Amino acid sequence: MSKFHLNIQDLVQGEFKLQKVNVAFVFQVNCPGCFIYGIPIMNEISSLFADKAGFIGVATAFEDFEFNNEENLKLLLADGTLVGETKKYYNSNYGVSNYSEPLNFPVTFDRMSKSEDFFNSPSYDMMCNSIPDFTSFSETEQQILKQKIKAHYAQIPLIGETFTINQLRGTPSFIIFDDNFNTLGHYFGHQSQEVLKAKLAELVRMSNKKL
Repeated sequence: MSKFHLNIQDLVQGEFKLQKVNVAFVFQVNCPGCFIYGIPIMNEISSLFADKAGFIGVATAFEDFEFNNEENLKLLLADGTLVGETKKYYNSNYGVSNYSEPLNFPVTFDRMSKSEDFFNSPSYDMMCNSIPDFTSFSETEQQILKQKIKAHYAQIPLIGETFTINQLRGTPSFIIFDDNFNTLGHYFGHQSQEVLKAKLAELVRMSNKKL
């Protein structure tokens, strides 16, 4: 069972309490899909399972760093201010520049590192070890792969640690994990709210049986 690495800064909104079952919603403020269906789903499931699971939103950045940053996250949480492609979408389709649905769950910003700092931190080894079968490779194969990884990330000015260590495919992503940070489920992109609700209900029921 893989581990979920939650490498974050101080919470910008609310308080996250680790439970037997938890959901991390990883999103970018410059990601229309995160607002169209990601945030409404997170609001719904965090309301339904408020006393049974832990919930945290993690705003991250792997592109468009001029929009995807903590300052714009704080503006979003303060009054719904939208930026970039998200603002364009809501402006052209609804004639608005602010998001009307509040984020009703704890929210933080991903821990951001410069690439050279990331390579010299334990987070880099965590990321490498999260690659399937990495530990079964020979030492030479591991070193070759590490060099390829460094060459790729050296082109990126800032690295969102939660996003990168867990090798997430993009945003929005929903990661379900337990109180030992074991990953119980991973969903990327446009998801069925009913599928997520059913999965959470099952996991909460199972966790209650273990008590």
